Amino acid sequence: MSEAVDEMIADVADGGEVQGHLGLIAAMTREFTATRDADVMAKTGLERITKYVGAEAASLFLIDDNGKELVCSACSGPVDITGLRIPADAGIVGRVYNGRSGQMVRDVTKDADFGAMVDEQTGFTTKSILCAPLSLGDDCLGCIEIINKNTGDGLFETDDLTLLETLAGAATLAIHNFRLTQQVVTQERERHELELAAQIQRQLLPPDGGAEFRVHGINMAARSVSGDFYDILPLADGRIWFNVGDVSGKGMNAALLMAKTSSLFRCLAKATENPGRLFDAINSELCETGTHGLFVTMAGGLFDPTTGKILMANAGHEPPLLLDGFGEQFTFFEAEAPPLGIMPGIAGPDGYPTHEIDLNGGTFYIFTDGLTEATTFGGGMLGIDGARALIREHAEESPDRQLNSITGAVRLPGQSLRDDLTMLVIKDMGVHEEPGSTVPVPDSKDSVSGQILRLRVPAKADRLKVIRAGTEQAASFCDADESWTTDLVMAVDEACQNVIRHAYSGWDEPGDIVVDFIRDTDRLIVHLMDFAEPVDQAKIKSRDLDEVRPGGLGVHLIKSVTDEAIFVDPPEGVGNLFKLTKRL
Repeated sequence: MSEAVDEMIADVADGGEVQGHLGLIAAMTREFTATRDADVMAKTGLERITKYVGAEAASLFLIDDNGKELVCSACSGPVDITGLRIPADAGIVGRVYNGRSGQMVRDVTKDADFGAMVDEQTGFTTKSILCAPLSLGDDCLGCIEIINKNTGDGLFETDDLTLLETLAGAATLAIHNFRLTQQVVTQERERHELELAAQIQRQLLPPDGGAEFRVHGINMAARSVSGDFYDILPLADGRIWFNVGDVSGKGMNAALLMAKTSSLFRCLAKATENPGRLFDAINSELCETGTHGLFVTMAGGLFDPTTGKILMANAGHEPPLLLDGFGEQFTFFEAEAPPLGIMPGIAGPDGYPTHEIDLNGGTFYIFTDGLTEATTFGGGMLGIDGARALIREHAEESPDRQLNSITGAVRLPGQSLRDDLTMLVIKDMGVHEEPGSTVPVPDSKDSVSGQILRLRVPAKADRLKVIRAGTEQAASFCDADESWTTDLVMAVDEACQNVIRHAYSGWDEPGDIVVDFIRDTDRLIVHLMDFAEPVDQAKIKSRDLDEVRPGGLGVHLIKSVTDEAIFVDPPEGVGNLFKLTKRL
């Protein structure tokens, strides 16, 4: 390629100036296109221009990223000043850069802006200077400075400046196109790396446990990779570790810290049963290996489905919400310790605070601020009130469907999320043994009589869900069909509500309800016993259905779906014992 350029330069001597100019520009453009090295491109191009103009030396100055200094990126001639930095408003180069117009300083001794520092340090003598801006529209990439004509008296003429300006225009396009090409290459490499990182992140998320599993999570990235994460780790004894985390910042560093924290949680959780100590261990590891100024908020713990209780720690995360079993009241659980990765031992010698939470038939929600900061159809943010309303709206759905419904409601068509959104739901769906309860079960369903199940629960509205589930289990044990089971559940539920509303009315702390399910050949007997004052059975009767007034239909309902509904004498004469009988 250099031979072709030399031939173009030789053409000038034969009188073909225009042809030589165009040929040189074309040859330089091809040469610039052929290289991927910015330094080689700049130096080679500058040497061609220097030789073509007929000068002793030349320098290429490019403006830095801050727009404050002009940096010598390449030079040609006896003195190498590559890397020299000068203020963008200083000297002849700075004057040309800011004026966006080429200038000829035929005799530098007569120019006040000429700085002789380089000459003094190198021994080179500067006589005359041509300087042309690398202008691109309203922007300017830098300047080309040509020093000393290498013929005659060493001083440039006006025609030399015109030629340099022409060549500077070609150099500007070459540099600009080179940068665009490099940007495309870099963007494509970064895109590939982000796709790979996103794939790795998806593999780190836990598999779905199925519709009947108690804990479900979802992660939606605002960009290719997410700084949010969640994990669900079932243990051999049936308990379940869980967490939701949010890394500060964006981009690859946040994604790497997310992967690291998630891996630490999964690894260290197998060696402890205390979330506070687990969080403290993760914090120590993150601080020891460095987090590049980032930190992690995380809430998580250990859930026991057999008791419906959670042992939880919160490291600076959004307050999780507990929605009661009736889908009405929310309870917040504020963080009492700072995020992970800020400072070793920051939570104190006992580690991060832990709290036991009894779900009591309710549903537990943990989420990142991607939910509360999501855009609504009105253009504002959802906020915590909007999040609570959305959760309550879908509270009756199964956990996996809730997640899809809630996240689907905030992901508006044609719009990306403002931030990564991660959410985890724990639903208490079990029948739990309360203190003092017993659950004797016959050896097989072929048993024609005997006690099937006993429940003892506090007489509270949020425990009705437990009793309903127990009734369904007893009916299933007797191979009852769906319609038969529904009738029994309604009757037991109504009777228990009467105990809660009336028998224990006025008590500071309600007593217990004991429910026994007994198989007697071809019928199922249910005993409901409370420990309140004996009721006046004469006052408990169903009213005439033609009488229009509230109340009084519960007794009618119970008797209409059972074969027998009567009070019997309680053991030891304490409390009330209500007997329901339904033939199989």
